[in-house]
Amino acid sequence: MGETQFALPDVGEGVAEGELVAWLVEEGERVEEDQSVAEVETDKAIVEIPAAYDGVVSRLHAEEGEVVPVGDVIVTFDVDEESASVDEGSADPGAEDAAVGDEAASAKDATSAEDVAGDDVAGDDAAEAEGADTTDVATGRVFAPPSVRTAAREAGVDPASVSGSGPGGRITAADLRAAIDARARSTDDDGRTQAAPEDAGTADRSRSATTSGGGDSSGTADRDRTLAMPATRRIAREEGVDIDAVPASERRDGEAYVTPDDVRAYAAGETGADADATQSDADTVQSDTDATRPGDRIPYRGVRRTIGERMATAKYTAPHVSHHDEVDVTDLVAIRERLTAATAEDEPRLTYLPFVIKAVVAGLRAQPILNAELDEEAEEIVVHDRYDIGIAVATDAGLMVPVVENADEKGLLELAAEVRDLAARARNRTISPEELQGSTFTITNLGAIGGEHASPIINYPEVGILALGEIKRKPAVHEGEVVPRDLLTVSMSVDHRVVDGADAARFTNEVTRYLNDPDLLLLE
Repeated sequence: MGETQFALPDVGEGVAEGELVAWLVEEGERVEEDQSVAEVETDKAIVEIPAAYDGVVSRLHAEEGEVVPVGDVIVTFDVDEESASVDEGSADPGAEDAAVGDEAASAKDATSAEDVAGDDVAGDDAAEAEGADTTDVATGRVFAPPSVRTAAREAGVDPASVSGSGPGGRITAADLRAAIDARARSTDDDGRTQAAPEDAGTADRSRSATTSGGGDSSGTADRDRTLAMPATRRIAREEGVDIDAVPASERRDGEAYVTPDDVRAYAAGETGADADATQSDADTVQSDTDATRPGDRIPYRGVRRTIGERMATAKYTAPHVSHHDEVDVTDLVAIRERLTAATAEDEPRLTYLPFVIKAVVAGLRAQPILNAELDEEAEEIVVHDRYDIGIAVATDAGLMVPVVENADEKGLLELAAEVRDLAARARNRTISPEELQGSTFTITNLGAIGGEHASPIINYPEVGILALGEIKRKPAVHEGEVVPRDLLTVSMSVDHRVVDGADAARFTNEVTRYLNDPDLLLLE
């Protein structure tokens, strides 16, 4: 048997780290390939990590509750010889072919080929990804996890120049960070030696770009893609700054994220050291102040942090305008009761939500601008031709939005069954990240908890969201008389860059028309 280290694989697009929720094995336990060894919580979901080998767990390198970067070793296995030999021979032959030719071109080609393949790596392919992403010094082949390759490209580092410390010479995230730090120190030293007095401003600009924040260590960055708020891009244009050249102080979903302060600092030629010192002083003052405050401290990470970041992005990117209305759903309540009584015991319980989904689809057909998003880079409004409806679900970990795809093609009972299944798996954290992406419009049901009115935040980059209140029996005027009726409040928010208030009102009117007269749903 031989000792082999197993690193935390890239468990999803844009995931850079994960919290180890639970070990499913113990040291000394024998495992088989593809057997789950740990549960890891990312910013999207809880996923099980499968073993890449047959063997015995020699050592567990992380504690439950610890946040582990992708690429860090989490388990050491005593691997059976057969498993080890199979793994060593499982290198992708396509990658072998890609390594032929000039070394620099080889590294680039191999990177492109493996990045494409890496997009398809999921739980069942973790063994292949870990086995293939290694370094073969004898042939000049360079292998690393897709997340490391992406980070290397963003930092302007050639993976072939990085010494790998992983199994078989695989390049880990720690190896890349060390290489970036070494290059930054070397660049800084060279800049001080070669800078001429008349080029002091240029040297300051270069030094600032090299040493700025931990989000991007690529010096005068030459990224192809940069995440930034529209306001930040406007500041960059006003300052005459190429935003792709601004060192980023943050990273979001694996991408460089530039803030307004980053742009201003770069434009003013501030040194990274001064900026870091200022931030350090501010952090110290804040830390001293916070230390005196009593109360429990809950780590702001995982799903909670992702929710916070996305809510902030939505709120401060899309100017929200809200619209409220009240619907008489007395007939809908009666129809649902009749259909529920006629539903077989083994069929899903029919709630009001399937009716609302059908009404929303009808409203989106009538007002397609609500089923859209704004492509800021291309400066185009994209009107979707699909009706993929997000359903907000409250879970112990926070708000999640599973997606009902092609809602327009499904009947009431089918929608009821799918919503129930998605909500259950969202609450027990077994839902896949793919099922939480791609919605074109979102519905949130506050009435299930209790409440009537809200100003919901858009599920960005969508341009609209509809919130349902609680159905209440109230006195209302019906056919000239004040009688008790079942009333539902609806609240919606729209992105005012794309949707006018009149469009929002027309959409709401169409939805309420179907809810007020549910017989119309038979025509859908």
